[in-house]
Amino acid sequence: MINVAVIGLGFMGVTHLKSYLQVPGVRIAALCGGRRPPPADGDFSGVTGNIPGWQPFKLEMNGIRIARDLEEVLSDPGIDLVDLCVPTPAHVPLAVRALRAGKHVLCEKPLARTSVQARELVAAAAAARGHFMPAMCLRFWPGWSWLREAVADGRHGAIRAARFRRVGEPPAWGQDAYFDGGASGGALLDLHIHDTDFVQFLFGRPRSVYSQGFSQFSGAIDHVVTQYEVASGAAVSAEGSWMMPPGHGFNMAYTVIFERATADFDLSRGAEALRLFEPGQAGRTVPLEAGDGYIHELSYLVGCLREGRAPARVTLADALSAVEICEAEERSIRSGRVEPVATAQM
Repeated sequence: MINVAVIGLGFMGVTHLKSYLQVPGVRIAALCGGRRPPPADGDFSGVTGNIPGWQPFKLEMNGIRIARDLEEVLSDPGIDLVDLCVPTPAHVPLAVRALRAGKHVLCEKPLARTSVQARELVAAAAAARGHFMPAMCLRFWPGWSWLREAVADGRHGAIRAARFRRVGEPPAWGQDAYFDGGASGGALLDLHIHDTDFVQFLFGRPRSVYSQGFSQFSGAIDHVVTQYEVASGAAVSAEGSWMMPPGHGFNMAYTVIFERATADFDLSRGAEALRLFEPGQAGRTVPLEAGDGYIHELSYLVGCLREGRAPARVTLADALSAVEICEAEERSIRSGRVEPVATAQM
């Protein structure tokens, strides 16, 4: 059994708590809330977020320790995994402390506000006994994992064009953190980074980017549209935004044109989210595995830890690279020019 301590109990921390309850082989052993102390009765109904169908949540607290601070967690030899769901500025210092204490670490994205900061974490992980996995849930999301498999086995031929879209209203929670763009990175680093990472997952690290966008709430980039130059020559773009009006909610989507098919995913279609169109055939819905990317992400990590192997589906190098690409996108928005994506620096 893997004993986990969840640090940070806002929207993402509670999302992880919900997901752990559906993952075999893991036990929620401790909670640490920082500025948001855990409710003694486990009632998290006041926590909200942007996941469609979000329901109030109450956790059975029997056997779960409420820790006053991270040190109380790190000094507990019974804790195997530290799950960091804290604001971005705390990612590196808390992850470094946990790794130095010999714990395994899961850390929410982005890895850090800057690639310079992220490399401090890279160095700490290289010297650590525990394993580190960045929480890039899109690599595990049904529909998106299907796309990766379709590219890997070539079932529909090569990709000729791909468009990704991830848009929502401005965050209604944690605004003191999110709307400080110097700390959060705005929508570019909090939301759009998922698609930037998935682009490199499918096509490899882009050679260059051309981005347009603007700031509205955070002082950082709150709306971005990027064209990626990838080695295959495919036409690849992604849009990320916090600029949707009230009532729009959140949505993520993609349209990918293969040589012999077109795949279209739209979260708002529910059970029919993924549609496939092939020459000479009527369009059809592709059935997807149950659960969401958080459940599959945590299941994968727990499986790796129980088997004593390092997570490989998403690595520290991937997370650092995603931050570096986003930095190139921000430079492109500021300069109005195509910006090269330099060789990854570990």
